[in-house]
Amino acid sequence: MRLLWTVVTEKEKPLLVVCTFFLHFPTDSFPPTLCVSQGARCCISLLHELSDIILYQFPLVSARFLCLPSHSTLFSSAYISSLSLGIKRPPVITTQPESVTVFSVEDLVMSCEATGNPPPIFRWTKDGEEFDPGSDPELKVSQQSGSFVFYTLSNTMDTLKQYQGKYVCYASNELGTAVSNEAILKTDVPPTQQKERKVHMKSEQGNSIVLKCNPPQSSMKPIIHWMDRGLHHIELSQRVVSGKDGNLYFAHLTAEDSKDDYTCNVQYLATRTILAKEPITLTVTPSNSVVRNKRPQMMRPTGSHSTYHALKGQTLELECIVQGLPTPDVSWLRKDGELSESRTVKDMFDRRLLFSNISETDGGEYQCRANNSQGKVTHTYTVIVEAAPYWTKEPVSQLYAPGETVKLDCQADGIPPPMISWTINGIPISDEDSRRTLTASGSLILNDVTFGDTAIYQCRASNKHGTILTNTNVYVIGWEYIHIHRGPEDPRVNPLTNGGLEIYNVTHSDEGFYTCAVQNTNLSVSAELEVLNRTVIVSPPQALKVQPGTTAIFTCLAIVDPKLGSPLIQWRKDGLKLFESHIDEKYTFEGPDLIITNVEPYDEGIYTCEVITRLDMAEATGTLTLYDRPDPPGLLQITDPKHREVTLSWTPGDDHNSPVLEYVVEFEDQDLKEIGWEELTRVSENKVHARLSLWPYMSYRFRVIAINEVGKSDSSKPSEIHNTLAEAPDRNPEDVRSESTNPNTLVIAWQEMEKHDFSGPDFKYKVMWRKVVGSGPNWHIDYTTAPPFTVSDVGNFSAFEIKVQAVNEKGEGPEPDPVIGYSGEDSPLEPPVDVGVELINSSTIKVTWAAVDRESVRGHLLGYKIYLVRLGSRAHHQGRRATEPESPVVLETGANEEKKVISSLTPYSHYTLVMTVFNSKGEGPASEMLSFKTDEGVPGPPMSLMLDSPSETEMTLHWTPPDQPNGVLIGYLLQYQQSDDDSPMQVVTIDDSAVTHLTLRSLDRHSHYRFYLRGRTAAGDGEPIMQDGATVLDGVPPSNISLSVGENSVNLSWVAKKRHRNVSFQIHYLNKNDGSKWKKTEKVNSSQSFYQLQGLAPGSHYRLRFTYSNTTFWETDIETEGTGVTEVQPSFATQGWFIGVVSAIVLLLLILLILCFIKRSKGGKYSVKDKEEGPMDSEARPMKDETFGEYSDLEEKRTASLPSLGEESKLCSEDNLDYNGSSAVTTELNMDESLVSQFSRPSEGPETLHGLPDNSPLNPNNAPPANNGMPNSVTILD
Repeated sequence: MRLLWTVVTEKEKPLLVVCTFFLHFPTDSFPPTLCVSQGARCCISLLHELSDIILYQFPLVSARFLCLPSHSTLFSSAYISSLSLGIKRPPVITTQPESVTVFSVEDLVMSCEATGNPPPIFRWTKDGEEFDPGSDPELKVSQQSGSFVFYTLSNTMDTLKQYQGKYVCYASNELGTAVSNEAILKTDVPPTQQKERKVHMKSEQGNSIVLKCNPPQSSMKPIIHWMDRGLHHIELSQRVVSGKDGNLYFAHLTAEDSKDDYTCNVQYLATRTILAKEPITLTVTPSNSVVRNKRPQMMRPTGSHSTYHALKGQTLELECIVQGLPTPDVSWLRKDGELSESRTVKDMFDRRLLFSNISETDGGEYQCRANNSQGKVTHTYTVIVEAAPYWTKEPVSQLYAPGETVKLDCQADGIPPPMISWTINGIPISDEDSRRTLTASGSLILNDVTFGDTAIYQCRASNKHGTILTNTNVYVIGWEYIHIHRGPEDPRVNPLTNGGLEIYNVTHSDEGFYTCAVQNTNLSVSAELEVLNRTVIVSPPQALKVQPGTTAIFTCLAIVDPKLGSPLIQWRKDGLKLFESHIDEKYTFEGPDLIITNVEPYDEGIYTCEVITRLDMAEATGTLTLYDRPDPPGLLQITDPKHREVTLSWTPGDDHNSPVLEYVVEFEDQDLKEIGWEELTRVSENKVHARLSLWPYMSYRFRVIAINEVGKSDSSKPSEIHNTLAEAPDRNPEDVRSESTNPNTLVIAWQEMEKHDFSGPDFKYKVMWRKVVGSGPNWHIDYTTAPPFTVSDVGNFSAFEIKVQAVNEKGEGPEPDPVIGYSGEDSPLEPPVDVGVELINSSTIKVTWAAVDRESVRGHLLGYKIYLVRLGSRAHHQGRRATEPESPVVLETGANEEKKVISSLTPYSHYTLVMTVFNSKGEGPASEMLSFKTDEGVPGPPMSLMLDSPSETEMTLHWTPPDQPNGVLIGYLLQYQQSDDDSPMQVVTIDDSAVTHLTLRSLDRHSHYRFYLRGRTAAGDGEPIMQDGATVLDGVPPSNISLSVGENSVNLSWVAKKRHRNVSFQIHYLNKNDGSKWKKTEKVNSSQSFYQLQGLAPGSHYRLRFTYSNTTFWETDIETEGTGVTEVQPSFATQGWFIGVVSAIVLLLLILLILCFIKRSKGGKYSVKDKEEGPMDSEARPMKDETFGEYSDLEEKRTASLPSLGEESKLCSEDNLDYNGSSAVTTELNMDESLVSQFSRPSEGPETLHGLPDNSPLNPNNAPPANNGMPNSVTILD
């Protein structure tokens, strides 16, 4: 590789900096690309096609310049300084004049912007003639550096028509002239409302009709809205559609179509105009006869054929509006190919076929087909697609030396093919200069260029659809000798005669500053060469194969030079940028990963990872392929039929990128379709045919299923039917056996044969049997069509030879082998004999017996049954209450056993035992009953053990005797030790079985103990019951009290101490704001863990003091939430007149009430029953069922004093005098809240209530009566 930095000067002024790489690469490889960067901005990649020299030029400014060849892992950068002189740049048009249609004087604006140094000078042409906007008094020009704008000063549209035409802008400086695209200016009158006559249309039901819109003529395309008088859109459907011409088409009329306000609204977006046409009245009259159906007919377009022209990239709509009854269905097809799914869409209820971004491949013939029950109609459309000119290859701006040959390639395409023409600085090329040659392909060749050839060349491509133009800069410059110097000589560094410095095999050691000086001048340039590592992708995206609906993850890891910072990772799919999805989360970028969710077929493609730094870029690609279960095989064929064999072949379906592993061949018997499809065979993946073995006398259809690693395909279409001939059976039924259950019968059973084994018509089973002993060689024979077969009067449990043979009308199956079977069993006749019991220990016995005579079993001996019944404990004879016998325990033994060991019996108990023989028919008679007793054993654990601590050093144990003493209880054994260390076990022996409690003294007050208690019999010590416990400490008031302050209350909580007795304390509180006295609560228990102090004033400061035994153990200050009481502003309620009126009303009410009482007391004769059964307010009824609820005096007075004033007085009725009801309800509500507050506090477990002293207010047995002083809901006591 050779690297060259060159400073280009002209007339001792620096003009350009040139970076040249001499890269030699094989002619059959793809040439490298070059990115030259000025500062942090990447400029352009440029390549000489016919040379191995990559050259880039750009205007020189003070900045850092970098050259980045694509096939090298290194960069070269140079910092160019001391070159702040003027820089010449050719003009470049940055803003093209745009075509415009002028509807008002404000619309006439034509602008052109360009850059260059010196600043460009603008001029215009109109229709090919010079046009000076500044000399026209009707126009005003706004010209600034780099821009030229002119617009009209006229106030009327008539004066603007003279400016219609084609405009071209020219921007010139000393380096050439740039030419703009052609801009067309047209004038048009905005559409206006026209006076119209009202239209009345009338037609019969079932006829078709067209309501015409007739929008005003305009160069703008209108948007049509059919609406009614209420501005509601007319509902469109397959029957009622809006045409491209704006008319409303009815395929047939119904009675509901009658309206007097069909209004066509025409909208023009460019002028922001909406014109409402005169409403149309449509009257639909009923038909005099039955409405007849009608064949489809074309309404738009008419006829059978039409032709449409379209330009490439534009939108085309084909329309197919039809009439008919019933409403025809419309479908579209392409006669010469397939419809493009990506560029075509159906609209307006399939009445339109819309092409978006139409291309040459869309040209052809299309057909619309309309069908209903009466027939069909078609219309053919010929679509011709042409194209305005577009570039296939544009000429490149370049820097040249005198004497070089310049070739400017300019190629364009279009339909029809465009003509290529050239101009220089906007002037057509003259044929007089023989150095200029125009090739047939459109390229311009300049031979032996000179400084005078420096210019801007324009290439035009034109056909009947338009013209395109591109500007190309050709700069011819001369080189001056430049001396370059840097440190010691290096053979890899080669100064060039053209001023360049060539460095071979650039490495990091070449970094540093280089100085270039021009001889005989004071002009120099300093450049810093910095060599950076190229970005390398070390883990590129892989080729992924995933199933539809799953997630695919591409990973792209790269190594970046640390000086370049963190790179940007850009992902592309098939060359198009991907953006992160925020709605459907289709694409997610997580660091180096691209995550694609819910993969679908359109996600397949090539994914490119671009790692972009501020100076270079590296890329790598991976592919995404979907694999899925295969398509079903097709084209099934049956060939080569032979005796019970055929060959089935098929064509594989698409394997969807997952190879087929095997094929499954299934068959269906047409005579037994209810059975369905059955698997016949499997074939390996490399075969597409199978030789099938068939059963006789069957009507076959076959199908094939393909299987890959994803799953099974759908089934193929069934093959044609293939029938096989009938034959004699080639097999017999299997599993022939006797299933006799009833005495004196023989039941012969077998496994029924599959129907495809019948092999012919009239299939049946031939059943044969004979006794093993005494029946001779003759067989009994009978026929049946299904198992089982029953033979009667054959004796009990007799042995028979039996066999079953398959038979059809073609013959019999193979000769079967006989099997032995037995006739039905009966119950055994005799019980077991010599039954005995041997005691092994207190819970185990051994039972023995003699074998029974097999003849008496009358069947297969299955074994013996032992029935064991516990009658009760032996202690019953010592005065205990007898219990009912327990349910028998049944144990079974084998047929050949003669003894059985039975364990897990209850010691010290009475038992009885009997035995029976059993076979499959049942049990025989029972043996004689045996009685036996088990010996005494050790007792079970005591039923309970409870601990009580009367003092800090004492523990009292209470227990109940064992539920299973297993003998005579003679006492207890108590063992205990401290559970928190390795202290010795203490033992207490209790020799009195009647003792049920024991007090231990001198225990350690700080230790926990573990107690083991066992019962004792003469057989030994029993199982223990274990309990942990500790002595109780003296109670102390709580500490670490937490507060939660509200507006009217404060919640207090603490942790109750374990092993401490409950103590009572009080809370004193003082409101510092109102100067009141100290108040106190009722007694609070330390075991409560929670208390709520209520009745506080909002926004006030309180002092809380907690006392125990008249001693303060904790105090604090709090401030309640909310706002304090403020002075009430005067209102009308405080005025004297208002108070007087209210007082008078109250006095009158009191007088009225007194009169009511007097009247009731005078008429107070009523029965006691009436008084007792008088109505009582349900809400004021006393809470008889509540623990703390009692009848209040107020309630009793209210119930006992209800005298009557007479039924005619409504004012003094009981309902109006129930003035105590609300008070009673309030009292009861407060009591309910008190109970909730008392019993909803957190506790430490069941032991909390267990250890309550008798005087605890939490003890339900000592609850005080419900009154205004509730135990745990504070009432302030003054």
